[in-house]
Amino acid sequence: FLAAISAYFILAVVFLVDKHLLTDSIPSPKVYSFFVGILGILVLILIPFIDFHIPGISQIALSLSAGAIFIYGLFWFYKALKSFEPSRIVPAVGGITPIFTFSLVFIFSGGKETLNLWEFVAFILLVLGSVLITLERSKKISLGSLRISVIAAFFLALSFVLTKYVYLQQPFWSGYIWIKIGGCLMAAGFLLTNEAKKELFKTKIKFPKKTAGLFLSNQTMGAGANVLQNWAIALAPLAYIAFINALQGIQYAFLLILAVLFSLKFPQVLKEEVSKEAILQKIMAILLISFGLTILAFK
Repeated sequence: FLAAISAYFILAVVFLVDKHLLTDSIPSPKVYSFFVGILGILVLILIPFIDFHIPGISQIALSLSAGAIFIYGLFWFYKALKSFEPSRIVPAVGGITPIFTFSLVFIFSGGKETLNLWEFVAFILLVLGSVLITLERSKKISLGSLRISVIAAFFLALSFVLTKYVYLQQPFWSGYIWIKIGGCLMAAGFLLTNEAKKELFKTKIKFPKKTAGLFLSNQTMGAGANVLQNWAIALAPLAYIAFINALQGIQYAFLLILAVLFSLKFPQVLKEEVSKEAILQKIMAILLISFGLTILAFK
């Protein structure tokens, strides 16, 4: 819980900066995904300080796949944020990802890993709270935004499940490094298509020093959050991996607070609509998340 909650607080800050950069400075989701993935290679500096080892071929393939699929899922998520309003994408991805994760764990384990009644109730409450806290009733999810959200959610869920299987067989830091290498390879794979080459090398990208500093600082925070999130995945039982996704409602609660603070201090950067209906809806969402966490903790 502590690892996941800490990760989602940091990711709430990262999300705000991501949206700012995707809107103003780095217009291409593929370019953004490339930089996010390629920076993962920096994790190699940890090798001299940990008990790094080379596992079997099957474990290397699993680790690389988990990392590559994560970056591919991020690409679809960034593409969704760029193509549609976050108020349509975030609730859809936040609600669908835990369901995919739960289903994949059930399938991969042959039905052995499942939840009891109280755990299932807590899971449903967390998912509903996550959706409700980000949903804007005035902005209905279109077929196009739903389609791209489903794609992003599936690949992110698949990467979560594969990541857990990595940590079941490998020490945390060693497995984490192999996963990051897989993400780096996926990012490098973007260079194989002519379209990607054009976006990465031929298109003029507005990337001044100030933006570069903001991007690198944001990715540093994101890396810390990613480590915490992976640590939560490593600690949680296999059946509970879907809860790591469902706990993202806490991230949106943090995001709501940050958005309100930013809209008050920097109204030109971010405007958060605060109406009585919206406040009531978000309070209800936070209550659902709180009930879910309470049931999970005590039952």
